[in-house]
Amino acid sequence: MMRFLSLLFLVAMVFFAVPVMAADDEAEANLSAAYHELKPSLVVNLQGVGKYMRCDVQLMTRDDANLEDIQTHSPALRHELLMLLGDQQGDTLKKPKGKEKLRLTALKAIQKVMQEQTGEAKVDDLFFTAFYVQ
Repeated sequence: MMRFLSLLFLVAMVFFAVPVMAADDEAEANLSAAYHELKPSLVVNLQGVGKYMRCDVQLMTRDDANLEDIQTHSPALRHELLMLLGDQQGDTLKKPKGKEKLRLTALKAIQKVMQEQTGEAKVDDLFFTAFYVQ
């Protein structure tokens, strides 16, 4: 009798777990990442003597509907990034921690611009897909 109850319990768990897992899959599908590449590359003079930087940036959103707003406001986003990047010290950006700190600062700056322009941050993450400092 105990084996039967254990088996019945396991079968019930499987049937109740499947709908929950399907709901999780649907939620993940709605949150798939969409990207917008800021073109052309960003090139700026850095603080210090004779230093410059070139980088490629991709903006990620979890809602495809946000891509149109990101595209519309890409000139303001590029401007904000150019001002931020041009204020950096080249030596700091050659280190991984410096790059990551800049990435997080740039993300907050981009989200602020989108918040001001659209009422929502709309950008969930920012990635450097190329990064050169010379």
